[in-house]
Amino acid sequence: MKSTPLSLIAGVVALAAVTGFAALTAPGDEGPVQAKAAARLPVERSSLLCPAPSTSDLAETTYTSFTPAGEGGGEAGAAELTPAETLQADDDTAADEKEEKDAKDDGDKEKAADGKPVVSLKELGRPATADTSDSGAPALVGTATGKFAPGWTAQQTTMAAAGGARGLLGVSCTAPDTDFWFPGASTGESRQDYVHLTNPDDTAAVADIELYDAEGPLKSDAGEGIKVPAKSSVPLLISTLTSETAENVTVHVTTRSGRVGAVVSAAEDEVGSDWLASSADPAATQILPGIPADATSVRLVAFAPGEDDADVKVQLLGKGGAFSPAGNDTLHIKSQMTASVDLKNVTRGEPGSLRLSPADGSRTPVVAALRVVRGTGAKQEIAFIPATGPVGGRASVADNRAKGSMLSLAAPGGTAEVKVTASAGSGGGEATVKTYTVKGGTTLQFTPETPAGLKGGYALTVETGSGGPVYASRTLELTEGGVDMFTVQTMPDDGGTVEVPTAEQDLSVLDD
Repeated sequence: MKSTPLSLIAGVVALAAVTGFAALTAPGDEGPVQAKAAARLPVERSSLLCPAPSTSDLAETTYTSFTPAGEGGGEAGAAELTPAETLQADDDTAADEKEEKDAKDDGDKEKAADGKPVVSLKELGRPATADTSDSGAPALVGTATGKFAPGWTAQQTTMAAAGGARGLLGVSCTAPDTDFWFPGASTGESRQDYVHLTNPDDTAAVADIELYDAEGPLKSDAGEGIKVPAKSSVPLLISTLTSETAENVTVHVTTRSGRVGAVVSAAEDEVGSDWLASSADPAATQILPGIPADATSVRLVAFAPGEDDADVKVQLLGKGGAFSPAGNDTLHIKSQMTASVDLKNVTRGEPGSLRLSPADGSRTPVVAALRVVRGTGAKQEIAFIPATGPVGGRASVADNRAKGSMLSLAAPGGTAEVKVTASAGSGGGEATVKTYTVKGGTTLQFTPETPAGLKGGYALTVETGSGGPVYASRTLELTEGGVDMFTVQTMPDDGGTVEVPTAEQDLSVLDD
């Protein structure tokens, strides 16, 4: 949904309103003509936004861009990630000056936010990569067109070897939207959480940020009317948006005008750091796939955005089946309040996925995320797993390595078959394809078969075959300084196709 181009949808709706009506009520017809089923066609344009990676001088970042092979939206096209301009949240003067400059430039290609592509994709089915160790590396604004648009994905992976933000930070670059939920953030003293807002468009966006803790909304005047100038990114320290301290906070980002990409960076003293991606849209049932088998701490954070409380059943979909954690089989979530529960080492040494479903028959929607810790003492590392949508027709994740990549597939309903493609490597190699069966109510976690003759990194593409829905995530692990650092990226449907109503044109309906 978030990767579907708004312009295409608007065009389809307008076309259906004119030609569809004409086809169904054309003059001379003896009766209404039955409408044909909508066709699914590849999208012709996609947008992705990557946040500014790190301010650490000891961090190294890899960008990976990938579009799976297959039928695309035309023969021509391109997929490029270019620099945005990073502004300080409280620098209103700089923002105003940039807006004035952009207005004077009126599309001038020499604007500060423009520049040569950081990553440019050359072919389908083979990822392109770029690296940087620049502590001032900017956010990136990306566009894919033509054959590169359907299923385009990009990954930003940062290794921070030392310092307060030590850790492996990974994020799938996000599509622009107008509404994001982030349960699992914090304004606690041990946390340094920033929400990054990136505007891909040629006009300024205005965003609002609301914060909710266990008692309800937090007063946050500073979160209202935040300007995000065109082609720019603004990082905001969440603890500066309110005077209240809370260990578990839900962040809600909306826009009054325009659209943005939004993601939260979280750094926890003596534990580690990672990106917190947005939860799936509010729903009565949520799936959070891919909890590592050796997790030493798992904290569930959930929020009910509606007017009603929610009572949810908490179940782990393990290797052999579903079960409820002892003493935490249900969670009560009060309306407009953030609820949390420490599930500790809930996986019991086996990989799993969490399923939240209505416990009382009601359909109250919720959003959710997991804070997952591996290791102990000075060797701890943190990652986040937000609720996500199903793989659907197809989903991909970039930046997999020869060692340290793990794929998790959860089938909360019936048994399902999926096809997993490991792409050609960025530096060489041939794609490999395998089919897996995931039993209903379980999680299958495995090391994917690497491409033959692999050189560089590769991408994983999951396609649902027969059976029930499948939810997926990829865990990437790298060892640095004796610490097994890791990051988890969920894999919802890539939105590579869109329904286009079939209609016959009859302009005689427009005659007087």
